[in-house]
Amino acid sequence: MANQKISVITVCYNSLDMLKKTMQSVDSQTYSNFEYIIVDGNSTDGTPDYLKTYGGKITKYISEPDKGIYDAMNKGVKMSEGDYVIFLNAGDLFADGTTLQRIFDGNTYDADVIYGDVIKNGKVKPAEKPHNAHKMYFCHQSCFTKLECLQQFPFDTKYKMSADFNFFKMLTLNGKTFKQLDIPVAIFDTTGVSNAKRSKGLKENIEVVKEHDNFLNKLKLLPRLYFVYWYAKMRGK
Repeated sequence: MANQKISVITVCYNSLDMLKKTMQSVDSQTYSNFEYIIVDGNSTDGTPDYLKTYGGKITKYISEPDKGIYDAMNKGVKMSEGDYVIFLNAGDLFADGTTLQRIFDGNTYDADVIYGDVIKNGKVKPAEKPHNAHKMYFCHQSCFTKLECLQQFPFDTKYKMSADFNFFKMLTLNGKTFKQLDIPVAIFDTTGVSNAKRSKGLKENIEVVKEHDNFLNKLKLLPRLYFVYWYAKMRGK
């Protein structure tokens, strides 16, 4: 059976220097059956002109205004043709040049989500086993999601920071399957908005749990969320 096709999507806005690093990481992949899609929010830092002249492995790109990162990610999904999709945003890198090959060359998966570990600040942060959680228990940049799941459950743009948590919560509660891999997939850029505004993301996580979980799950998940939310607030994060 032919190797499964992967869609790598990068969304960006006025982050050309970081985007170049991500593009180089994608270009270095030894796995051949992937497409590379870039969704730029009409940047004013030279990104559109750079994309026009770039000679790397870009398959498709657009540069136009959007309504935020999750709106841009939904646009990328609509442009995708792969079996699985991974979002590797400006500043994020694959763990190394053989990442896609090690995961997909000769291997065929059926799980709705495949995820591994992430590297942050030079250290591997292990993912957790699949479970219904109060937060993301793996890094979004270290997971591959079936295209059909992203088409069935588009990112809800009312959540400005936790639409990914909302998305995976929906998959969990709708019986989708998760497969954990014991390898690092991505190097995560820790300068992103989710790290700079932790309490705002946690507040949205609270709203996600309130919206989707049943009463017993709320009793289990909300106290922990409120604790880390107020702790982050006290620390000014």
